[in-house]
Amino acid sequence: MQTETLKVEGMSCSHCQAAVAKALRGVAGVSEATVDLERGLATVAFDPGKVDFAQLAAAVDDAGYTLVPQA
Repeated sequence: MQTETLKVEGMSCSHCQAAVAKALRGVAGVSEATVDLERGLATVAFDPGKVDFAQLAAAVDDAGYTLVPQA
């Protein structure tokens, strides 16, 4: 398992927070996802052999938010 903390743009309320967490948890290979609304961050534990950043970003995008890669 690999854990990454990624910036999420577009969240403004607890519904947004829950929607992003649900979207991330719905990706095959993700074992855990927590979202910090105040800091605008998502911490995701995933199997890098099954999922990559593009898949995580697509799931968050489908939920109406933007996942930003860390530099």
